[in-house]
Amino acid sequence: MEDYQGIVKTYVQEYGRIRVLLREALDSRGMTRNRLCTLTGVKYDVIDRYYRSDSVRMVDLDLFAKICCVLHCEIDELLRYEKD
Repeated sequence: MEDYQGIVKTYVQEYGRIRVLLREALDSRGMTRNRLCTLTGVKYDVIDRYYRSDSVRMVDLDLFAKICCVLHCEIDELLRYEKD
């Protein structure tokens, strides 16, 4: 338990971030955002926000479950933890 450090006073630069990899997943499969919208039933602006990774602070796990199902992939293809 001593190996864990508290993050209460830790800044983002110290603990890293989660990176959304939807662009890479779609591009590698040759699938468009429009097609993903059709297959998941999710609005384009929602898919586009994750695709561009613009100001994503929280993720919708239900959405990512749908995307995993449609793309036949695991969650680690869509989200990655990166240390800074």
